[in-house]
Amino acid sequence: MNVIETRMLTKYYGKSRGIENVSFHVREGEIFGFVGPNGAGKSTTIRTLLSLVRKTSGEASIVGLDCEKCSKEILRQVGYLPSEVFYYEKMRAIDLLKYSASFYPGDHLERIRELAQRLELDLNKRIEDMSLGNKKKVGIVQGLLHCPRLIILDEPTSGLDPLMQRTFFEMIREENERGATVLFSSHILGEVQRMCHRVAIIKNGSIVAVQNMQELRENACKKVTLTVRGGCFDAAALPGAANIAQIGNEVSFLYRGDCNALIQILAGYSLDNVEISEPSLEEIFLHYYA
Repeated sequence: MNVIETRMLTKYYGKSRGIENVSFHVREGEIFGFVGPNGAGKSTTIRTLLSLVRKTSGEASIVGLDCEKCSKEILRQVGYLPSEVFYYEKMRAIDLLKYSASFYPGDHLERIRELAQRLELDLNKRIEDMSLGNKKKVGIVQGLLHCPRLIILDEPTSGLDPLMQRTFFEMIREENERGATVLFSSHILGEVQRMCHRVAIIKNGSIVAVQNMQELRENACKKVTLTVRGGCFDAAALPGAANIAQIGNEVSFLYRGDCNALIQILAGYSLDNVEISEPSLEEIFLHYYA
């Protein structure tokens, strides 16, 4: 069963394009990545799915229900963490979360305390006294407190330090193992590669690719930056190199291919420095989809 389905989903803000003809599906029980640079249309797609904004055209459904006609029923089954969280500043975290929990049947207080302990969140602190990271923790607890069937995360790690990001990813994996389906929106490719089973790549409001993670890994490229003694390095002659730039002795390029072959080639040069890293999504888009 597909938990999320969109067909030719389009949203315009007046004459400005939000998203256009977005089509993808998310299977029950998978962690589905939704990636693209800032402004690509990730948040607009999510807000349209949740009926927070009205679509211009196309179709969208969650758990087989029309996203606009059945929005109230859908929201009972969804946990949502927006990219930016805004709360009643004077409230304590525990009071805000109890208020949120009151919209769902059952007693969720023990679950709230368990999640807060995992995230090292002080429930008695006022929202106005919290850092951005702690406000994001409140949002995480709010999104998970009712054990939702579908979890939608929009840039969830912004504001979290690396150790807390690791805890957060562990929690999401546990929710997925429990049976929850996850839609994970991010502009950080590494997060998606670690977490997701499949991924949709969106650019300028349109889906440019839907791939499973094995395909994405096979097609992944690395960003290579070298400082070459004498400045003599012909990257254009290197198979798999693209987007080559050189300033003085520093050469940078994107490389797709066998890393062992790359290392053997680099070993033949006198280098003061070499850095092999993950490129930005924008660089990947330029490489694959220009």
